Amino acid sequence: MKKIEAIIRPEKLDEIKKALAIAGFIGLTTFEVKGRGKQKGIVLSYRTSEYRVDLLPKTKLELVVEDKDVEKVVEIICDIGKTGNMGDGKIFIMPVEEVIRVRTGERGNEAI
Repeated sequence: MKKIEAIIRPEKLDEIKKALAIAGFIGLTTFEVKGRGKQKGIVLSYRTSEYRVDLLPKTKLELVVEDKDVEKVVEIICDIGKTGNMGDGKIFIMPVEEVIRVRTGERGNEAI
């Protein structure tokens, strides 16, 4: 099993969530986060002065999938989340040793 963490643009969340659900990946967790990468923030104007916002709002998705499904999930997130501009996000993939469903005690793939 793998845990996929994706940092995406907030406006892409609903579209990505819908596409994942259609593909059979219902369970996920989202977080509202702030961050910066190579784009180093943006410059905004207020009245007559400019100021830099270096931590931009992003959305973080987390889901755990079977190893065989990793590429399909990554493809969905990339295809829908891509605008071609800086700030589209990143995807991190990590191994998961064990998953346990609290309600039933099921373990492994049955608990996903």
